[in-house]
Amino acid sequence: MVRVIAESETPASPVSGEPIPQADAERIASVLKALADPNRLQLISLIQSSDSHEACVAELTEPLGLSQPTVSHHLRILVEAGVVEREKRGVWAYFRIVPETMRTVATLLTPPRRRPRRR
Repeated sequence: MVRVIAESETPASPVSGEPIPQADAERIASVLKALADPNRLQLISLIQSSDSHEACVAELTEPLGLSQPTVSHHLRILVEAGVVEREKRGVWAYFRIVPETMRTVATLLTPPRRRPRRR
């Protein structure tokens, strides 16, 4: 599994008030690109809202109204971005959210608190 953003290697935030290095911008953009699709956002939501916080492709096709190959394609993109992880169990693959990636993305996009203005 490829993890584009690992918690131990948190890139510089684009909202920190400081310019970020090109490599950090590319890492963040690749995760945001994976998240910037309505079907993938729904997949994340469906996985996280399941009782076990995991799901296989067969459980995800009907709610999305997409074919199995299309759902698998979207899940592959999310796995490559490190947003979800895949666990093979027999002939089935189960997917679950990678909480560290989601926390890192949230942190990177949360502006630092503003200092109070002096009057």
